[in-house]
Amino acid sequence: MDQVYKKFRKGEIFDSLRDLIPAVTGKMFRQQEISGKDEREFWALQDISFEVRRGEAFGIVGHNGAGKSTALKILSRIMKPTKGRMIVNGRLSALIEVSAGFHQDLTGRENIFLNGTILGMGKREIASKLDQIIAFSGLEEFIDTPVKRYSSGMYARLGFSVAAHVDPEVLIVDEVLSVGDYVFQQNCMNRMRSVINSGTTVLFVSHNLKAVTELCQRAMLLDHGKTVMIGPTDTVVRRYLNDALKPREEDAKKAVCISQVRVRDSSGEQSTFESGDKAWIDIEITAQEAVEKLAIVVWLTDTNQYEIFNTSTERLGQPSFSLKPGQTYRCTFELTLNVAHGEFGLCVAVHRYNIQKSYDQKCPATSLFVGSSTAARGAVNCFPKIVEAGVGITDSTYVSR
Repeated sequence: MDQVYKKFRKGEIFDSLRDLIPAVTGKMFRQQEISGKDEREFWALQDISFEVRRGEAFGIVGHNGAGKSTALKILSRIMKPTKGRMIVNGRLSALIEVSAGFHQDLTGRENIFLNGTILGMGKREIASKLDQIIAFSGLEEFIDTPVKRYSSGMYARLGFSVAAHVDPEVLIVDEVLSVGDYVFQQNCMNRMRSVINSGTTVLFVSHNLKAVTELCQRAMLLDHGKTVMIGPTDTVVRRYLNDALKPREEDAKKAVCISQVRVRDSSGEQSTFESGDKAWIDIEITAQEAVEKLAIVVWLTDTNQYEIFNTSTERLGQPSFSLKPGQTYRCTFELTLNVAHGEFGLCVAVHRYNIQKSYDQKCPATSLFVGSSTAARGAVNCFPKIVEAGVGITDSTYVSR
């Protein structure tokens, strides 16, 4: 992309002639139309420029409405830019809506051919991959059933399975790795890794920051249609998470607020860890008013917002503390991350236990992305090992050990 801009116009929907006539008449005489200005117009993208090297996986992150999907739709030629240009070298496929192009009255098998054709695959290519696509979806039992009888999960699984077996030179992926159950999502991630390892250039948009950090070497952070930064994925993700902690107007009205949360390992600020690693959490609290008998609480949540761990300065033996206006309090928690592979939210609160009052809370304040070489699932990692297995093992075997 080279200096790309995209303008949209906030429109009105008129469902009757009675509403339409005054609206059109008003537009004719409205001063903003005479002067050539329209306050309903806004820029979804402003001066976006980036280059993705052949065989690279490039992530795009940002809050809802930042312009991520708009950028991908321009790259996939669904939209045209208002200004600027974009160049795509090679055969392109887009996984923007995995079930787009399905016909409700056709069977799953028939929709594979229909959807594959829309995605640019030839009939022979689809036929040669048909068994792989069906097996990947896990829908062998229902493949000759009309898709109108599929659940939403089955629908999405079939759509992703077709799209995942296109062999493009450039692949655009937008929020499609959250379909299906846990096992299918893991299969999706493994498929994406094999696509990247095969040399395909990938542009990947997702709110799943763990998936972005695992798949992409570089990333871009967008905010209100503008580029904030482009760089190594972990650096960009940390910037995105840290921006969420910037002071807000409501913070100035609080007696005490959480002014900084930083996660680091032995080498410095970090968001990606291996299961069993140590992490240090640096927290800073700033007071606007006089407050007393405070404690800092930290806890971890999984992707379902279920609390899996909780502690506080007071429960760890630190006395409660008091602050005067303008004073800050800093502390560092050391955690051993005996958690399984996954993304975890780190939450922080300033709390007064004797009256059960929370002065400020950020949940999540940031996120931790944990990888694991052990086949552990769930929240915790007990570092499992097989110490004995086989036919004919008796109780005496365990006693002798």
